[in-house]
Parts: sequence; structure tokens; C-alpha cells
Amino acid sequence: MGEVIDTTDGVSDSAAQAARELRVVFSRLRRRMRETYDPGDLTPSQTSVLSRLDKDGEASVSDLAAAERVRHQSVATTVGVLVERGLVSRRPDPTDGRRQLVFVTDVGHAFLEDRRRAGEGWLTRALEDRCTEEERRTVLEVTALLERIVRS
Repeated sequence: MGEVIDTTDGVSDSAAQAARELRVVFSRLRRRMRETYDPGDLTPSQTSVLSRLDKDGEASVSDLAAAERVRHQSVATTVGVLVERGLVSRRPDPTDGRRQLVFVTDVGHAFLEDRRRAGEGWLTRALEDRCTEEERRTVLEVTALLERIVRS
């Protein structure tokens, strides 16, 4: 494909271009997958808090605020809406009776699983309909390479 030329900061042009293109493609892919499901009128911040609790486990509102890098009051409001919708619940912190821990309910887990299934279903159908078997194998090879990069 040609000679790889280092840029002034010691990074090849191809690495810089690949990084830019990956960022753009992953952003578009993520946005497209989000379009495949009904968000149930959740705001991005509500979705973020719900997903964080699902991934990281129960947490206090203060912990969530720090993790989300937003004000305590904002997260408290977000959690309140999620509680009203039955997606999360609160329980006393067993180590500190003054605090409450927020956790994802069964309804919240089902909501998130439905979202994941919808996005994965759309992507599966797109790969089946728009790619050849060889192209799908290439996608699998690239994802393995990206996984190696992420783990390094």
C-alpha cells in the first residue's frame, strides 16, 4: 500500500488515519444501534446511570455522581426518575446506615437486555444482508485485532 511515513510526533500517518476512522465509524455504529430500540423516553443521562449500575453494580448517588462526573443533585434527580419507572431501587447501605445504595431491578435488567438484543439483532441482520461470508470473516479478524489493542 505504500511507505509508512512517521508524522512529527513519531506516529505513522496510517496509525493516525486508522484512529480517526475507527472513532468515526464506532460513533456512527453506536448511534445507529441506539436507533434500533425505543429508549422508553429515557434521557441519555438516565440511560448512562442505568447502564453504569448494570455494569458496575450497586452504588450510592455520590458514587454515581463522581463516576458520571456530574453534580450530586443531577444524579439524585436521575435516580428518582429511574426509581419511579421501576428500573432501579434503593436499599440501605449495610456498612453505613446513613447512605442508600441504588441497584438495577429485574425490570431494569430486562429493559437493558431488550435494548441489547434489538441492537445486536439489527447488526446481525445488516451483516447478513450487506456483507459476504468473506467480509464477515474479515470483521471477525478485525474485532479480534481490536480486542488485542484494547487489552494491551
